[in-house]
This record gives sequence, structure tokens and C-alpha cells, in this order.
Amino acid sequence: MDLVFIGLGLLLLIIGGNWLLKSAVGFSLHLNIPKIVIGMTVVSFATSAPELIVSIKSALENHADIAFGNVIGSNIANLGLVLGITILISTISVEKSFYKTDWPIMMISSVMLYLFIVFDGVLQRYEGIILFSFLIIFLVYLLRFQKTAVVDEMPEDDEKLPLHKIVIFLVLGGVALWGGSELLIDGAVNLAKAFNVSERVIGITIVSIGTSIPELAASIIAVIKKEKAISLGNLIGSNVFNILAVLGLTSIITPITISDSGLLSNDIFWMLGIAFLVFPLVFAPVKMKLSWKEGLILLVLYVVFIVGMFK
Repeated sequence: MDLVFIGLGLLLLIIGGNWLLKSAVGFSLHLNIPKIVIGMTVVSFATSAPELIVSIKSALENHADIAFGNVIGSNIANLGLVLGITILISTISVEKSFYKTDWPIMMISSVMLYLFIVFDGVLQRYEGIILFSFLIIFLVYLLRFQKTAVVDEMPEDDEKLPLHKIVIFLVLGGVALWGGSELLIDGAVNLAKAFNVSERVIGITIVSIGTSIPELAASIIAVIKKEKAISLGNLIGSNVFNILAVLGLTSIITPITISDSGLLSNDIFWMLGIAFLVFPLVFAPVKMKLSWKEGLILLVLYVVFIVGMFK
């Protein structure tokens, strides 16, 4: 029954996130906000809504290991699983923004998170404020100097919706996200108790893979359609948002106290390691291209990581 709750919860989170995205984009178009601004701010926040809601609710209900594990696991899954499968199917070209902004910002964000959490095992409120402030600075920089990097962030169906439809999508999206988070967290906690595994393991595996499903689906569809909508930059952007927005906002609302030492002695190093590994993979053996060979390396590493969780 717990697996049913988790499945329904994930489904509601995906649907709710999509409805919220439609509402947010529609509302922004009504206000005549430039599409490029919508893509980098509104769309990014809306697509991070499932992770954000799950993390905030987990932290508020004293399941901080699920909140933290969800983000760490999602970041590892985005590069190990999603990127691995995507480039296994089709070679992708990497934009110059990868080494100019995307990768450095992801590494700075990841190292900041590590330094904040490693000594006391707590992500304090002021540390959350620093993380979120860094996100705002990053967004302002992108919008001023790197506008071409965010052109493809807009969804294809960005038509101007009637106001009543925007409100309906907003309400339905909010309710679906709330209901989905309730079911997912209850199911995950009960599953951890039933199989006598830690909340950290459930957060890192089931919850994080579940919240990475939208990125995986979007990546595979884009590859099949031979579109350039999916790029390494999109996945790195998702990782940056997970740390700076999801953990930043969650810790501002309530400090995150880690109780499972495995998150700090193992999992966060996997996140840092895979994030770092992407850099040499982009330049060797073929510069600025990622092919099935690199995809195989990332997937094997991800499988090793997941198998290691259950030992």
C-alpha cells in the first residue's frame, strides 16, 4: 500500500507541477513580462516546485533526512541517470556556457552546501539566506549577460491563457502538489519503517528518482524529436536550483538538521564527485560533445551508487 501512496504521490506532484507551470507562464504573459525573464525565473521555480514542496514538508515534519536526501539524490540522478540515459540514446553538443557559467556555478553551489553542512550537520536559517541570495545574484547575471543561454527554457505551449484558466490551473496545481507531497512522504516514511531502512535511503533512491522523472521524460522526448530543447545546461540549472532554491528556501523556513551520518560521509561526496566528473567528460575524448561512452560511465557510476546504498 505504501508503494501505491508513493506512486500516486509522484503522479500528483508531476501533474501539479505541470499545472503550476502553465499557470505561472500564463500569468507572466498577461503581465507582459519578457519571455526570457519568464524562462529563467518563473519556469525554473515552477519546475522545481515538486522538490521544494517535498523538502519543506519533510523538514517541517522532522523528516530532514528525506528533505536533504531528496535534493542530494536528485542532483546525482540528474547527471548520473538522466544525462547518462540521454547521451546513451543520442550524442549531444555542449554549449560554451557550460564552462563559462553553468559548471562553475554548480560547483560553487555544491561546495557552499558542503561547507555549510559538514561541520555541524545543520543547514541554518542564515545559511539558507546566503544560498538563496546567491541564486538571485546568479539569475540577475544570467539575465543581463547570458540571455542566449535561457532562450530554450520556455515551454512550447506558451500561449496566453484566459485569466479564469490561469486561476484554475493555479488552484489545481497547488492542491495536487500538496496532496502529492502528503502521499509521497507518508508512503516513504512507512516504507522505510516496514523494510527497516533509513529515511536517508528512501529519500536518496525512491523520492529523488521520482522527482527526477519529469527531467528524464523531457530529455528522452526531446532526443526522440531531435530537438535541442534538452541540454547539459538545463540539467545543471536544475541542480543549481535544487541547492540554492529548494534547500535555501527550506532552511529559511525551518533549519535542516541531518541525523543520518551517511548523508555527510558518503552521499554528498557522490554528488560533488559526479558534478566534478562531468567537466573532464565534456572535453575528452571529443571536445564539447557527450556520447554513449560517457553515458555508460555515468550510468555505471549511478548504479554503483544506488547498489551501495543498500549494503
